[in-house]
Amino acid sequence: MSAVTQPPKIGLVLADVDGTLVTKEKLLTERAIRAVHTLKERGIRFAITSGRPPKGMEMVIKPLAITEPVAGFNGGLFVKPDMTIIEAKTLSREVTERTIAILREHKVDVWVYAGEDWIVPDAEGPHVAREQWTVKFAPKVASDFGKALDSAVKIVGVSDDLELMKKCEKDVQEALGDSASAARSQPYYLDVTHPRANKGGVVESLVAMLGIPAAEIATFGDQPNDVLMFRKSGLSIAMGQASDEVKQAATHVSSSSEEEGFARGIERFVLGEEGAA
Repeated sequence: MSAVTQPPKIGLVLADVDGTLVTKEKLLTERAIRAVHTLKERGIRFAITSGRPPKGMEMVIKPLAITEPVAGFNGGLFVKPDMTIIEAKTLSREVTERTIAILREHKVDVWVYAGEDWIVPDAEGPHVAREQWTVKFAPKVASDFGKALDSAVKIVGVSDDLELMKKCEKDVQEALGDSASAARSQPYYLDVTHPRANKGGVVESLVAMLGIPAAEIATFGDQPNDVLMFRKSGLSIAMGQASDEVKQAATHVSSSSEEEGFARGIERFVLGEEGAA
């Protein structure tokens, strides 16, 4: 990591959750908790964003004493820490149907998030058990998404064929254009949300909600969809395990999520503590 002698003026830190704030085992370390509390002691606010549904982030809200708006579904749903809805951005029925058709053409599994429901076609499908363990609630199983498509906040394509997922991302982006935001939140997940529901849009929304200039926002992430918020913020830190594409888009690179990369990034690049290499 490069040396930092004088950190920039930061009023808000915005962090991705999986692979950034928590480890691959979804653990929030004591050092990460201390780093967030230190931010607050220094007058720096802290917010989180994720492709997860908001209630899938409750496990980090209490220990971090989060008071800022929580951006679930990559900004598709903003809630207060008590889960009161602030703003919801749903997909149109036309977009949801077209998205599902494209995903099925590519032979990837399709999940739908609508309201508080997570709907999957097969409870034994790829990553369903892992996702349930992560978000701490079970999906509904249905072969037909029906009326849920009228209030869908996020459609997810799921496959362990990572090259297929790259192609699927490109094809969905080209097909939907400006009518939706499509980006991989993990190598095996393609998230499709409202066109203003993306990590870059989260930065813009927080600027409006909190009155903090984008130049004074620091963002932390590890996946391609985090690049969108890197571009909108004044300071960006990529995790050590991120791809070269993500690292090149960031102002700085920290260590990995398994090596306290979030806490180290806070200490070194936001707080300017030179010993936190």
